[in-house]
Amino acid sequence: MQIINYPSAAEWPALQQRPAQAEAAQVAERVRQIFDDVRQRGDEALRHYAAELDGATLTQLRVTPEEFAAAAAQVPENLQAAIRQARANIERFHAAQREGELRLETMPGVECWRRAVPVQRVGLYIPGGTAPLFSTLLMLGVPARLAGCPDIVLCTPPARDGSVNPVILFTAELLGITTIIKAGGAQAVAALTGGTESVPPVDKIFGPGNRYVTAAKQLAAQRGVAIDMPAGPSEVLVIADDSATPAFVAADLLSQAEHGPDSQVVLLSTSTQLLANVVREVERQVAELPRREVAALALRESRAVLLRTQEEMLLFSNQYAPEHLILAVDNAEELAEGVTSAGSVFLGHLTPEAAGDYASGTNHTLPTNGYARSYSGVSLDSFVKKITFQRISAEGLRQLGPVVETLAEAEGLRAHARAVTVRLESIDK
Repeated sequence: MQIINYPSAAEWPALQQRPAQAEAAQVAERVRQIFDDVRQRGDEALRHYAAELDGATLTQLRVTPEEFAAAAAQVPENLQAAIRQARANIERFHAAQREGELRLETMPGVECWRRAVPVQRVGLYIPGGTAPLFSTLLMLGVPARLAGCPDIVLCTPPARDGSVNPVILFTAELLGITTIIKAGGAQAVAALTGGTESVPPVDKIFGPGNRYVTAAKQLAAQRGVAIDMPAGPSEVLVIADDSATPAFVAADLLSQAEHGPDSQVVLLSTSTQLLANVVREVERQVAELPRREVAALALRESRAVLLRTQEEMLLFSNQYAPEHLILAVDNAEELAEGVTSAGSVFLGHLTPEAAGDYASGTNHTLPTNGYARSYSGVSLDSFVKKITFQRISAEGLRQLGPVVETLAEAEGLRAHARAVTVRLESIDK
């Protein structure tokens, strides 16, 4: 990790730069080409990219009932139990987010209400490759089911032998999701956007991914399909004081670095000694990881920054707007009051970010790349639309009508005013 001592505020923007930004134009152009190809060739294009990018030769893009049936036997019982417990915690937290119908009279005879209606067809993108994220399927599938979305389409990359990770299949079956497409990357997002012979087009696309998936989701939004948020390469920022345990902090940093070579981890501290100890601990722990080569690449773009005060660390963090924020300080509750931009926050020395990744109950599909300044993470609300309704009685129109007429006339919109006037004339005859 790079160590930067007491940078001036003018230097902060450079330190807050994400590693993926330099290639954004090239990525966007490649994604546009993939979208055009999938639109023109449909399933044929998906099979082509499966061979080119995943090394898989596919004749059938959809997972078959036989593949579902074989999956559970390949998942160890202790893992099945852990998945069920994680599902229960996630379900409990997200079910509590349900809101009742809001109904009230804004004035006598004028009744307004708002109702949550599920998004009708949602697409879930579940990253695969070297680390199939069945946990992401829980994070997306559970609230989609709770919201009542009628159609759920899942896309995930195939292995080289054309199979889908059995844990993903087990989790999907647990959630009642049966439409699974063997497609990954930007091509999967393109298929969910416009549809193919095997892939129905969806109304909203969910799920994290690499920079290509993120760019594809943004292009999908330009083409009329909603997305949960721009959620790209993983990132974590840790604020740690001299009360922090270096081994804990290092493990938290590496838990994100091992996601991919374009992940980014940032450590802020007011303690010179802690920074040095954490960097040494990172070097020790990374050597023990199965994914040490991946983590090492991510660490090249990661930083340990020495600042003077907690206030400076909090200001830096709010400007950076991390996907995950860990407050490894003794006064974590107090410091958390000042957090204005973060996807999810983890307080204290015994709250690892990995708990939120898997099973505490909060959602791990979160905004990255600074989008936490304006986006929230996935929640139950992400899978519903809030539709407003209103009904006006004759008495209500007598009271409200003149107000609307006056406002409409002031804006020069005579037809708006007339829509009220003709009704008032009718009920007063």
